[in-house]
Amino acid sequence: MRQLMASVFVGFARACVVVAVSMLVPAVWAAAAALWIWWWNATPWTWTAPLLWASIATLALTRPVCRMTRALVARWTGTVIPAGYRQAGPVTQLSTGYWWNGYSYERTSRDARKDQRMRIWWSDPATWRDLRFIVIAPLTMGITAAIPLAGAATAILAFTHAAPLIGLLGLIVAIAASPYGWRPIEPVAVRFLRASPAMALAERVRELTAQHADTTIAQAAEIRRIERDLHDGAQARLVALGLSLATAEKLMETHPDQAKALMREARIGATTSLTELRDLVRGISPPVLNERGLIDAVRALALDSPLEATVNTDLRLRLDPPIESAMYFGVAELLTNAVKHAHATQALISIARDDTGIAVEVEDNGRGGADPRTGGGLDGLRRRLAAFDGTLEITSPAGGPTRVRMAVPCES
Repeated sequence: MRQLMASVFVGFARACVVVAVSMLVPAVWAAAAALWIWWWNATPWTWTAPLLWASIATLALTRPVCRMTRALVARWTGTVIPAGYRQAGPVTQLSTGYWWNGYSYERTSRDARKDQRMRIWWSDPATWRDLRFIVIAPLTMGITAAIPLAGAATAILAFTHAAPLIGLLGLIVAIAASPYGWRPIEPVAVRFLRASPAMALAERVRELTAQHADTTIAQAAEIRRIERDLHDGAQARLVALGLSLATAEKLMETHPDQAKALMREARIGATTSLTELRDLVRGISPPVLNERGLIDAVRALALDSPLEATVNTDLRLRLDPPIESAMYFGVAELLTNAVKHAHATQALISIARDDTGIAVEVEDNGRGGADPRTGGGLDGLRRRLAAFDGTLEITSPAGGPTRVRMAVPCES
């Protein structure tokens, strides 16, 4: 009996929430209609102002209502419905001073982002999907969720007006419908808020196109870095080494002491050039990563880090080289951020497997506040992982700690 009453009370409360959410936009239009009727005697054209007000309110409430519906479904039933909204890309300042947002050129960053948001909003199929849901929701889950409320209202009015039979019927309807009146929210939301196969395919194509562009840009930047390091480091030292050896050759018979000094400098220069070349190769593809795999490479990285880093794992596995490289350099970037930005002193690196792939979590005791802003280092790491269908989850409250989880699906 106690469990039944709890189910009734919980169901009635959820039905009230569903009615409030699904009937929010119809309430706006009802208020606009009432305002128009009230103004009718002034001039017949007074309908334009309420119509405009209701239309703007509907557009403004569409996404909040759909987000609340997804959140309620996830909380009550455990069914997660992806939002599927298009995300804004980075805004880039060109050499001309103008800002490019992927659609147009603007004079300021603020104007570029505003134009980008508006274009994405209008061109996103999810916008029209949400508008369709706003129309359908009151006629489906809104009506069924209103049955317990209607029964309770009927019972209250009947009992206050001395109609006990009608009041009893209303109470029975409210009690019987409360555990079930809110349940249509799940099938309705899944049916009308989930992306269609065509929309999902188009979004996947768009993601793959963006990932291809990001990969191309990253490869070009890496090639430029290697060329710059070779030109400014090893190449310059090797040129100086050649000049020193040529000068020593000329001084060998006339000034042997100076020749020996030049050869000593040349030997030191050769050693330095070799060290720089090894560091460059290690930055491209660390030997320990190629020879011993991700686990031992991360352990070596933790030993070289200025942090008191601990690696927590009992795995023994080898992944595909691109995945190992992405995860390794992701850990390296997170440790660098912990030292440089969070001023952390300790870090814990956890590597684990689950049913879908491998997950690496890096937690530090820094000051927190990590910002995955567009165009930043964390956003770049997220895009690199997205090339493997990976994800990046960041938890970094002000004051710390910062916890970053990288997950990549794999079968190895």
